[in-house]
Amino acid sequence: MATVEQSEGQEEGESEEEVYEVVDLTEYARRHHWWSRVFGSHSGPIAEKYSVATQLVVGGLTGWCAGYVLQRVGKIAATAVGGGFMLLQIANHSGYVQVDWKKVEKDVNKAKKHLKKKADKAGPEINTFLQEATDFIKRNIVMSSGFVGGFFLGLAS
Repeated sequence: MATVEQSEGQEEGESEEEVYEVVDLTEYARRHHWWSRVFGSHSGPIAEKYSVATQLVVGGLTGWCAGYVLQRVGKIAATAVGGGFMLLQIANHSGYVQVDWKKVEKDVNKAKKHLKKKADKAGPEINTFLQEATDFIKRNIVMSSGFVGGFFLGLAS
């Protein structure tokens, strides 16, 4: 917010001093989650704003979109991973590639330990997110039900 101040002895047309208020956006983002801006405050369900039919339609459409995208991306990912693994095995058996499986196993175990440490550090944040998500689902059971039904329809289509 900008305000312009003019001193008593200052004539019109002389230089004016502008004062600006600085807003820390990172602090604002920490206090206001994106879902709060989209769905409103944490205090009440969406049912207070929209009819049951609207909630079911919105939940069903978003669920169908999510399911459809997940189905398509899942098929592509499964094809890519499976095809790559199959090509690696063919190259290994043909003698083009030599894989040191003991080293692979050692590296995978090291990565698992590293991920476990990271997950343990992120535990409270994940628990907070899961609690907020559970509360949202409980408060908005109609829209959540529509989302689940639409999600399964999207997977099936």
